[in-house]
Amino acid sequence: MSRSLVPRAIRLGLAAAAALAFLPPLVTRLVMGQAFFLTGRGKLENMDSVVGFFTNLGIPFPELNAAFVSRLEFYGGVALILGLLTRLVAAGLASTMVVALLTADRDSLVEALRMSGDTGLTDVVPFVYLVLLGWLIVFGPGPLSLDALLMRWLRTRGFTMAEPDASPQVARA
Repeated sequence: MSRSLVPRAIRLGLAAAAALAFLPPLVTRLVMGQAFFLTGRGKLENMDSVVGFFTNLGIPFPELNAAFVSRLEFYGGVALILGLLTRLVAAGLASTMVVALLTADRDSLVEALRMSGDTGLTDVVPFVYLVLLGWLIVFGPGPLSLDALLMRWLRTRGFTMAEPDASPQVARA
């Protein structure tokens, strides 16, 4: 009896995991989208402060970059929530996190990498955001997204493209 119980439990567990596979990309998009929407809105409402901050960090063309990043975060956050142009938007936002890690959060990142104090990589917010955005870039927005809906619509019109939520395939020898 216990011999058949274990494989059955494994099959049920795998079936439950497969049925819930839509949740990780959806939750990641919603959380990251809200975070960027809110920070973008805050930057747009306080543009002079953002320009000053970018100037102090030594970011070139601070006015232009502040305007660009503020809008990328605001509209990109909305796009992530909707699952629209997810990979492209996530790549743009990831680039802003790289800049943040190289400028404003450099000291926190260095401290976390040294592992000498109580601060770890999960305490460095831009690093965590970069990991989550990287995950969206690689694995896509998931089935509950406008990207997936658009792909299904295009497929009915004869266009053939990779699924937005398709996993990378490993070449076999």
